[in-house]
Amino acid sequence: MTTRTSGHTQVSGIFPHLAQVAELGPPRSEIGVGALMPWAGSLYVQNYNSHQEASGRGVSLRRISPDLSMEIVPETLGVDGTYTNRFVHYPSNQLVIGPHVIDTEHKIRTVPELQPLRVCGTSRHLTDPENLVYVLCMEGELFELNVHTLECRQVADLNVELGTAGVRGEIHYKDCYTSFGRLVVCSNEYHEPDWAGEQAEGRLAEFDGTEWRILQRKPFTAISGRHEFGGTIFATGWDQASAILEVFTEADGSWTTYRLPKASHCFDHKWQTEWPRIREVEHERLLMDHHGMFYELSPWAYGGRIWGVRPISTHLSALADFCSWRGMLVLGGDNASPSHGLNPTTAEPQSGLWFGKTDDLWQFGRPSGWGGPWWLSAVEAGQPSDPYLMTGFDQKSVHLENQGDRTATIALEVDFHGHGRFSRYTTLTVEAGASAHHAFPPGFGAHWIRLVSDVDTQASAQFFYN
Repeated sequence: MTTRTSGHTQVSGIFPHLAQVAELGPPRSEIGVGALMPWAGSLYVQNYNSHQEASGRGVSLRRISPDLSMEIVPETLGVDGTYTNRFVHYPSNQLVIGPHVIDTEHKIRTVPELQPLRVCGTSRHLTDPENLVYVLCMEGELFELNVHTLECRQVADLNVELGTAGVRGEIHYKDCYTSFGRLVVCSNEYHEPDWAGEQAEGRLAEFDGTEWRILQRKPFTAISGRHEFGGTIFATGWDQASAILEVFTEADGSWTTYRLPKASHCFDHKWQTEWPRIREVEHERLLMDHHGMFYELSPWAYGGRIWGVRPISTHLSALADFCSWRGMLVLGGDNASPSHGLNPTTAEPQSGLWFGKTDDLWQFGRPSGWGGPWWLSAVEAGQPSDPYLMTGFDQKSVHLENQGDRTATIALEVDFHGHGRFSRYTTLTVEAGASAHHAFPPGFGAHWIRLVSDVDTQASAQFFYN
């Protein structure tokens, strides 16, 4: 539907005059929306190209006013790169976005040390949050930045600390978040060797101020929470079997792995998961974008478990960020990339912004997807699988494959309450080298489901929801 708003044309929530468009030459790869941040009455749009060497005119920080006029922030002309971070430092009342620090009067200062780097995350400092923030860059450089003086010093090389490759373009650090005495970082390296099991370069890791601890050797893309308010930290990732939601709960001081469906295999590569986010878009409610599906998510956990995870809709969009601004939900995409000539049918790098309301998301594609807790997995007798999401989908079925040399009886256990207490639903017997299928009756649902085998074996378990 095409209408006029404030003198501007909009089509189904998209205002063409707000498109992020880079100059056609020199050739560049893309101009995605790396970060959206409402600040001091305006909406800041930090766009990005994919590599430092793709620099040129037309990529910069932009500012949208309440009348929906947009300007290129003049102080940032010529400052371009891969910038996808945004963070409000409340003690100093300043916004950190890209390599810039912005005060409430829209005065902008740029950090020289960060300008040439691919800045992907900013978070609280563990020991001096009044003055310092952590800044993470995509090649694994971790900095401390003084938001008053702009003194910036590198404090870690995460390729060394976490044992990752560290070759430019071959490692993909994505996000950082600090809460409950830990700095959590992630990378989403996932290529053919990772899929084939020849390497495991993706990371989810935490730092307590003295040492680093690797939590997962899998690709992760986003880390978020509401600090002390909800007592949780959320991190999203994936592997061959399914999408993953890793959750830290303050109540028990531990991490729990939950598994979710994949809405699309178009997100099964490090370059195709371009900063899906977890954001508060309505008061005290989180919106999670994960592997092609939106979910509603509560920041609260009870008994060390989360249960209010519900799918909203599916989508194909590469959405690098989203936020609430002046009562609207704003989605920022990465829409058209010539990819240095590798995409011969796309000429001009550009991306758009979508404006609507949160409840509009229920009009997107209906929740559907596939995945499960096992994929050619070594299964231990009596050991329950990770819980897999079951609520919010229509028709549901499961396919089991026993790759072992012994017949396996596999129990399907469901958690109706959502707090980690499972009861047996049914059992399926799967002969060695064979498979089995079960279709759940219409209307059957639970928050979570898990599987338990009675023998050691190698097995796959994949659920299909449609």
